[in-house]
Amino acid sequence: MSCGKKFDTGSCVIDILKDIVDAQNDVMRDCTTSCERSIADLLGDVGGGSGFDTVPVILYCKDCKPFKGYGTKRNDPCNVKGSFFFRVKSVDDDGCAILELLFSDNHRVGGVEDEESSSSSSNHHRPIVDPKSPAQQDCDDLRASGICITVDLNCFCHVTCLPAAATL
Repeated sequence: MSCGKKFDTGSCVIDILKDIVDAQNDVMRDCTTSCERSIADLLGDVGGGSGFDTVPVILYCKDCKPFKGYGTKRNDPCNVKGSFFFRVKSVDDDGCAILELLFSDNHRVGGVEDEESSSSSSNHHRPIVDPKSPAQQDCDDLRASGICITVDLNCFCHVTCLPAAATL
């Protein structure tokens, strides 16, 4: 039995929320998700060529916790790095994706700053070495790391897109 006027999904809450969205869309159309806005920015829909090459994403596991991926570079297998920010490299028809870990230019590993950030004169914001949440990880000037992992996208229930960026 449907609670909504138009929809009958078998869930009263879903039906009502779909009715609300339908009604709201009839009145106002200026709300976009972070992903819609980031994709538009990436494609340069506003003013042409954006110079961006990545929509950084944060994925959330089904327990609603942010997913932190770990990996190493082939030439440095003992230097394991973790990140909450990813660049989607590919997605296959079965829902498997290859994600590249993204790090800020200011990323430090093992308590020692990377060479790039140690030469920086700005010390007002010192990134956390091993962040416990995306809010603790520096997202300024994200860069591709060359560290890729394979994930099953069916294990996630939520995605947040950060603003489009030039990471390569």
